[in-house]
Amino acid sequence: MHKYLSDYMKQMNRLLEENRSFTETDLQRHLDKIGFMQHERLIHFLVTMLFAIVLFLVLGAFLMTEAMFLLPLLGLILVLLVPYIFHYYFLENTVQKMYVIYDRMAERMGASAHQS
Repeated sequence: MHKYLSDYMKQMNRLLEENRSFTETDLQRHLDKIGFMQHERLIHFLVTMLFAIVLFLVLGAFLMTEAMFLLPLLGLILVLLVPYIFHYYFLENTVQKMYVIYDRMAERMGASAHQS
C-alpha cells in the first residue's frame, strides 16, 4: 500500500507540474482514490487503536499480577503497534496531501473553464 500510494502521489504531482488541464473524469477518479484511502486510513486507525488498548490492558495485567509470561506478549504487541503507528501516520498525511491535490486540480479546471 505504501508503494502504491507513493507512486500515485508522484504521478499526480508530476501532472500538476506539467500545467496540464484536468477533466471532470480526472477529478472524479482522484476523488474516488481519496475515498479508498480514507477507508484504508479508517481501518488502520481502528487496528492501531485496538492494539494500543490491548497493550495497555496487558500492561495493566502485568503490573497488577507481575506474571512474567505477559512480558513476551507485551513485547509482541509493542513490536506490532509501532509499525502500525508509522503506517497510519503515513496514510493520514498522504490523505491530507490528496485533499490539496484535489483543490489544485479543481482550481485548474475552473481556470481553464474561464479561459474557454
